Amino acid sequence: MSLNPIKSFKLELDGEGDAAFTGGEVVSGQVVLELRRDTKVHSMKVQGRGVATAHWLENRGMNSVYNDYTSKFTYFSKRQRLIRDNGEVTILPAGRHEYPFSFQLPEETLVTSFEGKHGSIRYWVKVKLHRPWATVRKIKKEFTVIEPIDINTPALLAPQAGTKDKMARTWYRNFGQVSVTAKLDRKGYTPGEVIPVFAEFDNSTSRSIVPKAYITQTQTFIARGTMKQKRAVVATLSGDVVGARCREIWHGRAIKIPPVGPSILQCRIIKVEYMLKVCVDVPGTSKLFLELPLVIGTIPLHPFGSRTSSVSSQYSVNLDWLRMAIPEQPEPPPEYSSVVAEGEAEQCSSGGNTATAAAQQPAEDLSGILERPLMAFVQEFRFRPPPVYSEVDPNPQPFNMRPRCMTC
Repeated sequence: MSLNPIKSFKLELDGEGDAAFTGGEVVSGQVVLELRRDTKVHSMKVQGRGVATAHWLENRGMNSVYNDYTSKFTYFSKRQRLIRDNGEVTILPAGRHEYPFSFQLPEETLVTSFEGKHGSIRYWVKVKLHRPWATVRKIKKEFTVIEPIDINTPALLAPQAGTKDKMARTWYRNFGQVSVTAKLDRKGYTPGEVIPVFAEFDNSTSRSIVPKAYITQTQTFIARGTMKQKRAVVATLSGDVVGARCREIWHGRAIKIPPVGPSILQCRIIKVEYMLKVCVDVPGTSKLFLELPLVIGTIPLHPFGSRTSSVSSQYSVNLDWLRMAIPEQPEPPPEYSSVVAEGEAEQCSSGGNTATAAAQQPAEDLSGILERPLMAFVQEFRFRPPPVYSEVDPNPQPFNMRPRCMTC
């Protein structure tokens, strides 16, 4: 039996292995083919593609019939012929052959690469080698695309504020009112930044309350007019107990953003959104919570005007959020159901998925950082990335209900 004539067949992309691209940039590389002897070849093609896909299954009733929910959106598709098929066989001599290729990504904005439980946004290069009377040889290599989200824009630099109140009662007895007012300096932040939370908690009840703050992530997948959501808590902040008929003020309590992926807001079928939830645990009644939207960007704040538009340079320092590296000391977040009202928690358990913490360890207490004298703060990524893009859901959604997409 003769040996395979192909000694090696490799696809190499130019640049560093963790390089990230954005719209309009050129992706280049070469296909390396090493042959043991002269080999007949029909053709060799290279293709670059970018595709967003959402997919999940749901069954109805007690039967085993499943409904398939699938949607797909193609951002680009480009092909090149490295060895043309002209109707005749091409004979390649033994030895090493290199075939360079390059193609430009579309000028319009491309959505950030993403991997989730019910969908993905992927970009790749694939090579196919066709030989007579032989199986087609294929090579596929993915590359990372990052959508530039510059937080130095008026919309993302605008302050965020809100107020909410609730009457604490049990059966027909009122214990008084709890009110929460919260404010953020801006809407846009980048991973590793510390968000100063300014808040006031007015407890007019006869019971003590416990204020807290959380950063939550919501992944939304859309297919066939139906949406499926997955929520997780990525950072926490616990406050001091506020006694009966007392008031507590946060003068910039700090909550740190871990190395999570950026917001995805421009994709038709997949969205990743963030929210700061300021919650109050009121004994004997449901939680009071105030939500302030956040946008996690890729280009950090440049107060002195030294700005650059190179996404690759901005993220060349740390891509742990994409590689999902695990530091030495994991710090899991709490369950999502513990930071929302009871009604929303029940809705999530019946119409969505809930991320569960692997262990009960206290989160790093950064409260009070901004209440002390101003000092230099060096950003560092010491947190374990939470289960963001490729987690396994321990509480799968029941199939008798599903949330509807009100825009489709």
